[in-house]
Amino acid sequence: MSSNISQGVLFTIICETYLQDRLIHLLQTVGVSGYTVIPAQGAGSHGRRMGDIAGYNTNIEVKTIVTPEKSDQLLDELDHFEIDHALIAFRQKVDGLFD
Repeated sequence: MSSNISQGVLFTIICETYLQDRLIHLLQTVGVSGYTVIPAQGAGSHGRRMGDIAGYNTNIEVKTIVTPEKSDQLLDELDHFEIDHALIAFRQKVDGLFD
């Protein structure tokens, strides 16, 4: 493996757009150095989320690459979000060009 290749955990959250500010605050509190927010559409146990009316019934996908320890902390903190809101979170080990 090239010395430029790093290992990390890709942490993905798909949730109601309403939670965006709270999630960004959580990421900053945990010490995440960067993230990406993407509008998301689809369907699941909370119904269809088509994003056809701005701010209503819309979802976002938030992605960040973190250490395994930070991914554990994020899962613990997000556990209480999921009780009241449409939210899923998952993580994957990744190799890539990031720092």
